[in-house]
Amino acid sequence: MKVLKEIGTWLSSIGIGFILTLFVGIFVFQPYKVDGHSMDPTLHDKERIYVSKLSHTFSKEPDYGDIVVIDSRIDRKRSFKDSVIEHPLIQFIMGKNTKEDHTFYVKRVIGKPGDVLEFKDHKVYRNGVALQEPYLKETMNFVSNQKWIVPKDHIFVMGDNRNNSNDSRNIGYIPLDHVMGIKKFP
Repeated sequence: MKVLKEIGTWLSSIGIGFILTLFVGIFVFQPYKVDGHSMDPTLHDKERIYVSKLSHTFSKEPDYGDIVVIDSRIDRKRSFKDSVIEHPLIQFIMGKNTKEDHTFYVKRVIGKPGDVLEFKDHKVYRNGVALQEPYLKETMNFVSNQKWIVPKDHIFVMGDNRNNSNDSRNIGYIPLDHVMGIKKFP
């Protein structure tokens, strides 16, 4: 009987730890790994970052210049089930190889709902004003005659390595519920 009670105590402790780990990873903060060079020189390939999930939990809009992790699958709705299944602990238990998952991108917020973005003279213009972007790797080669108007409940994101970044210029505007977190930790 004493052995069974001891086993029960251990199992309940492990269960509580498991639930707390899931809770923190889904609602508070979570680690991500930068995959690729689109955020050079600010962040580097394979660098581990920690993002605050509170913006996602409370549907808070990120600020200009924030570095965010986004779910690039903008053609589908996200659900709570996605957040549970994508948790690293659940992925580990399920035996998934998250290294092959190129769903999550690390990018910088350039435009918020209602902003008009233009790409001319190798610069980004937001609402008619050229952005000062000292974090860029090099001069941007991308130019366009199109005006991009960020829709309600969406953001526009770009990598700091503008000439080597798959971002809103390619995948489109990012729904706010696809912003997985904001980099708030070193």
